[in-house]
Amino acid sequence: MNQTNVTPKPMGQKIENGFEKIIFFSRWVQAPMYFGLIVASILYAYKFLMELIHLVTEINTITEEALMLGVLTLVDIVMVANLLVMVVIGGYSTFVSQMHSFENHEDKPDWLDHISAGTLKIKLAGALVGISGIHLLKTFIDINLHDPAHIMWQVIIHVVFLCSGIALALVEKMTHTNH
Repeated sequence: MNQTNVTPKPMGQKIENGFEKIIFFSRWVQAPMYFGLIVASILYAYKFLMELIHLVTEINTITEEALMLGVLTLVDIVMVANLLVMVVIGGYSTFVSQMHSFENHEDKPDWLDHISAGTLKIKLAGALVGISGIHLLKTFIDINLHDPAHIMWQVIIHVVFLCSGIALALVEKMTHTNH
């Protein structure tokens, strides 16, 4: 009989290994959250269609300003939908599991090959700046309907998003420059 000198792992090491496995597999807790964001995307697609139908059916009675606001609403919805796609695809592949089944798919987004937690944050910040800018533009179009304090806060929030995005990009650039 061949006996090997295998020393059993101490109990503390077994507990630590088990705990580390639980921590590692806990990333799958996020999977239902990403599914929920897919459902939110479907809801945004519905809102987009309702706004588009409204614009099409009312085109002869609405003003150019109302049409512009409607189109900006459509752009806003698309930007939020793009943000959701970035979070779902980028977040899932960064934090839960790589998407190997789409490795050679012709429609695979180029940015997915270069995504990291840092670049995902920058893309999200850029999307938030764009969405905030659309909301600010909608406010400026109807500036007389808004309280000056409301406008001031919208500008401040937009500037904070903008500065945050720039700061994230600079930190990411410095991080990659040092490596």
